[in-house]
Amino acid sequence: MGVRKVGLGFLSVAVLAAPMWTSWATGAEGAESVFIPNPSYRTGKYAVNGTPFANGFSDYLNMLNARDGGVEGVRIDTEECEFGYNTPKGVECYERLKAKKPVVYGPLSTGVTYKLVPKAPVDKIPVLSSGYGMSAAADGRWFPYVFNFPTSYWSQASAFIRFIGEEEGGLDKLKGKKVGLIFLESGYGREPIPLLEKLAGQYGYEFQHFSVPGKEMEKQQAQWRKIVRWKPDWLFMWGWGNMNRVAIRRATEFGFPLNRFIGVWWSGADSDTAPLGALAKGYRAGTFHASDACCQVHKDILEHVYGKGGGTDKATVGQVLYNRGVVTAMYMTEAVRDAVKKNGGKSVTGSQVRDAMEGLNLTEDRLKGLGFEGFTSPIKVTCADHEGGGPVMIQEWDGKKWTIVKRGVAPLREVVRPMLEEAAVKEAGKLGYTKRENCT
Repeated sequence: MGVRKVGLGFLSVAVLAAPMWTSWATGAEGAESVFIPNPSYRTGKYAVNGTPFANGFSDYLNMLNARDGGVEGVRIDTEECEFGYNTPKGVECYERLKAKKPVVYGPLSTGVTYKLVPKAPVDKIPVLSSGYGMSAAADGRWFPYVFNFPTSYWSQASAFIRFIGEEEGGLDKLKGKKVGLIFLESGYGREPIPLLEKLAGQYGYEFQHFSVPGKEMEKQQAQWRKIVRWKPDWLFMWGWGNMNRVAIRRATEFGFPLNRFIGVWWSGADSDTAPLGALAKGYRAGTFHASDACCQVHKDILEHVYGKGGGTDKATVGQVLYNRGVVTAMYMTEAVRDAVKKNGGKSVTGSQVRDAMEGLNLTEDRLKGLGFEGFTSPIKVTCADHEGGGPVMIQEWDGKKWTIVKRGVAPLREVVRPMLEEAAVKEAGKLGYTKRENCT
């Protein structure tokens, strides 16, 4: 079948002869199918992050088609659109692919997510910004077509505060401590600031943040001089791409202890630490899934995809961001599964998948049956709660690999939820949205 160029001209996706490996229209003629796009960035300064994610996402969908014939007899069609982590091009990907009637869309960019928030209810395409995007969208009463499960940025930031409180001997012990944030200058990077400021007032720690403009990602000396002069007891990072690796290196150069440096789950990938090796030992980051090829789902991918001559890049299987692509694809396809079951085994629409997402309940037993035992935590999504309330895991770089050192760090929901609700009212007001009644 040759090569088909997709997306915005940045990428050519090879299509193998066996139907199970094609990147679109994989079902037989007349067969039921659904379309789930794969927006990606394999070029530019963020390619080291985008590539393994896209690989995991693609491999999981291909595995379902190869092993199960899709989801409940409905095959999955997909197409990759490479946008280089450029917001306008990411929106162009969405506009191009929506003609194929996607049943769910994962923007893989906070900037793109914000642009799609007003489009989703008009186009009837649910948006899953899994663990990123607009934190306020966690309030489904105002944002019926946007989801950010398993946990919003604000919930993750609050889990970090709970974690360092435990490390200090209790949240009350944070009083008088200095907690800093180094972040990529962007909407994404600034997302946790309101929550961290709120908790500073509640727990009595001093908070400062340090911005890294995109053009300074490879330098950061000025930021780290300010950091070490201030002498924080704990430092969080909301970075992406090469910023993460450089920040970890600067921390060691300036003598900041890495076991007190914790990155958001987008600052804890193999590409952030593997080039540094033992130099990055002790650095920690959040995550919501396994950090290696631990589980049955990996065995299934290796058997049914790579074992039959398919797959993207075997070397990335089990990497942190590969696993994130896998778990994100699982979230989407399990919502599709529930929708298909409700629709009598027939193909479904975006609206039907949206309804299923609002009732998604991934229990321990269900995860085990999917091959995800030990891979991720159970979540339950409701009409009002689009983030699922999932706990945060903490992983640590041991010099050679990532290992999970803490599971089940619960967000400070009693603080976060009221803030989310207040922010939802504000953001919804900008868009003229009406609150859904009887939505719990």
